[in-house]
Amino acid sequence: MKIEEQLKLLKKGTEEIVPEEQLLAKLKKSAKTGKPLRIKYGIDPTGSEVHIGHLVPIRKMRQFQDLGHIGVIIIGDFTAQIGDPTGKNETRPPLTKEQVLANCEKYMEQLYTVLDKDKTEVRFQSEWFTDMTMADVIKLMGKFTLAQFLAHDTFRRRYEGGLPLGMHEIMYPILQGYDSVAIESDIELGATEQKFNLLAGRDMQRYHGQEEQIAMMSPILMGTDGVNKMGKSLNNYIAVFDTPTNKYGKVMSIPDSLIINYFTHATNLTDQEIQAVEQRLAAGENPKILKQLLARELVKIYHGEEIAQAEEEAFNSVFAKGNLPDDIEEFGFSEDKVWIIKILTDTQLCKSNGEAKRMISQNAVSLNGEKITDPDLEVELGEEIIIKVGKRRFAKIIKN
Repeated sequence: MKIEEQLKLLKKGTEEIVPEEQLLAKLKKSAKTGKPLRIKYGIDPTGSEVHIGHLVPIRKMRQFQDLGHIGVIIIGDFTAQIGDPTGKNETRPPLTKEQVLANCEKYMEQLYTVLDKDKTEVRFQSEWFTDMTMADVIKLMGKFTLAQFLAHDTFRRRYEGGLPLGMHEIMYPILQGYDSVAIESDIELGATEQKFNLLAGRDMQRYHGQEEQIAMMSPILMGTDGVNKMGKSLNNYIAVFDTPTNKYGKVMSIPDSLIINYFTHATNLTDQEIQAVEQRLAAGENPKILKQLLARELVKIYHGEEIAQAEEEAFNSVFAKGNLPDDIEEFGFSEDKVWIIKILTDTQLCKSNGEAKRMISQNAVSLNGEKITDPDLEVELGEEIIIKVGKRRFAKIIKN
């Protein structure tokens, strides 16, 4: 593939490249010398579940790998074992080395659904930070000024708003920047919200006499609700480890406004194919048909063509023809009457009492086809009951 064609491919779906002209230069240099570029992406191993929003930059890394370059995944094990020293951020508790390694193993298993394992290096921050002295750390900090950090939107807003700003938080961009020096990064991938940290890597490399990396930023994928950033806390995400049925169903639940966005950032369709979808939408084609195409493409990536086709047939059988799934899970209760909220949470149709009440208020819960509007309902058990939540969640309730 010609260098200009490579550049066009790599620019697809990116929000910003800093600086773009140097990316072309790096590609030409790599082609001339035969030396692959080193493409960096850092992960925070405080959790282990990956969703398709996380994979937007990972898919870009795979494009680089297909062009002959090396993907380098940095595991933030050093910072993960520090956590949030103030104890105020419960989402960043300090982890043990064993916890970090366990999370890393699960994380990489999911990334390898996209990445070429043979062209991927996995590196740990502890390789270079464990033996650093206090003098080394102070030298790193001396490369930056407080003014630089207060220019960062997040830091500035918190400072001006009188909110706490821990010194350890200022250290994170410095440490991430040094990661680029340690692995001699050519290009670092990340979301647009990571711009400050990615540019810190360029600064750090310059201070250490290295050629500066290119910062390539991807847009943030919206969640299935179409309102918020995709994330686990809002339960608006599609996980890599979701079943094919869940992936297909979640895609079918997205707002029409996300169709093109998901085709662009979550599938392997070409620009021409995506443009054809846009034209079909503009011509007034039923968005449901295009969502089915999207759902099939997404499932195919992670589970294969055959399973994707089977999921589409099952979906059409259940939802288009009004049938029930063949594999509805059965749950037994010993009581004569059971609170509807308890049924919804015990069957995992809803993750919490709050979600169960919200689904009822939205007329999204039915028993044997009848809508439930009373969150205090005591359901009488006897004959078999089919409970449905939303368009795709079912459970069979029986009395033990």
